[in-house]
Amino acid sequence: MADEKLSKLREAVAGLSQISDNEKSGFISLVTRYLSGEEEHVEWAKIHTPTDEVVVPYDTLEAPPEDLEETKKLLNKLAVLKLNGGLGTTMGCTGPKSVIEVRNGFTFLDLIVIQIEIVEKYTKSNIEVHTFNQAFLQNATDTKNKFDPMQSQYPRVVADEFLPWPSKGKTCKDGWYPPGHGDIFPSLMNSGKLDLLLSQGKEYVFIANSDNLGAIVDMNFLVKKGELFGNVTPKTLADVKGGTLISYEDKVQLLEIAQVPDAHVNEFKSIEKFKIFNTNNLWVNLKAIKRLVEADALKMEIIPNPKEVDGVKVLQLETAAGAAIRFFDHAIGINVPRSRFLPVKATSDLQLVQSDLYTLVDGFVTRNPARTNPSNPSIELGPEFKKVGCFLGRFKSIPSIVELDTLKVSGDVWFGSSITLKGKVTITAQPGVKLEIPDGAVIENKDINGPEDL
Repeated sequence: MADEKLSKLREAVAGLSQISDNEKSGFISLVTRYLSGEEEHVEWAKIHTPTDEVVVPYDTLEAPPEDLEETKKLLNKLAVLKLNGGLGTTMGCTGPKSVIEVRNGFTFLDLIVIQIEIVEKYTKSNIEVHTFNQAFLQNATDTKNKFDPMQSQYPRVVADEFLPWPSKGKTCKDGWYPPGHGDIFPSLMNSGKLDLLLSQGKEYVFIANSDNLGAIVDMNFLVKKGELFGNVTPKTLADVKGGTLISYEDKVQLLEIAQVPDAHVNEFKSIEKFKIFNTNNLWVNLKAIKRLVEADALKMEIIPNPKEVDGVKVLQLETAAGAAIRFFDHAIGINVPRSRFLPVKATSDLQLVQSDLYTLVDGFVTRNPARTNPSNPSIELGPEFKKVGCFLGRFKSIPSIVELDTLKVSGDVWFGSSITLKGKVTITAQPGVKLEIPDGAVIENKDINGPEDL
């Protein structure tokens, strides 16, 4: 049955003129592995907590050279690749999330450009910058043409017939999908960018999500020797579903929640046993990428992603870049400070980075030293704040939250300007009632259910 499915699919894919032979080959290889059931399953008893030799503490890394010329030499070997995969649909975005304005009128991509330009100016180095996602193409000129996008596109598979949707007439963008950021490695090769970077003397690529403002160029990683460094950071209760690095059969490996047997999910979520989680920041040797891609050795775990689009049930198969860690020689994790992980996945995250909890200097978002609690405030915003446009419209200005512990907001709530929130704050507008928080209000350890509570 699987052979018959694959044969029909292969024939249909061969007739698709919209994608390259490399994309056709990559897609068929992914589907073949999926149908064969060859995926390796993790044996729970073989999982071990990684030692400091496998997941190295950041503060034990060798310091970078103080000599500016040596620093320049190291940086000239570096390329930066930003994952622009987040379309921000849950936040109401119609394009890439990375073009949302974050602070002072700057988008994520603007800040990335400024960060790189500051490093280049200081060290007189030349750092190549690329983005990874087709959805970004329309915005490529928005940031001084600094970015050069790349990404494969694969056809969505109609679930009940197991045929590529474009072969059945769905040739618009909805018929296609980007196959996850695990596609980074073959895309670098197939686009010609990998050989170009190597010819320019580049040796390493720093890969990070474009919406993670804490993921900045760090000289400490350029001094360390190895083919791949996966960045992890201490897990909090907000990160219990995030993937983690484990020692497995004498190798470091990424463990995602989807791989965990049901009986061990609660154990996986524990911050006692699994104390770190994957930030999706990778530092990778370019020659090692070339070697492994040419050998077709990167068989990352397949992530089936079923969807319903225009009433049609479709399947897209994806892979994650971090899962490649087990295929590289001398690969390790590096346990970085929490400051290097500042993602924006929801409007509550956007509120954090737009607030006085952080300051913006030369494109770098720095935590306010006035915040004595090492953890960020926990913020829960109701559905009225879910979309970026609605979120921004409900704040005249973002409140001061340096002394905030938790904030829960629900209902039709509107914030004035120059508001200060401290301690534990809950604000609830009753059904059918518009609750306005006045300009200059200072709210500390209070439950607000109406104007009378202000």
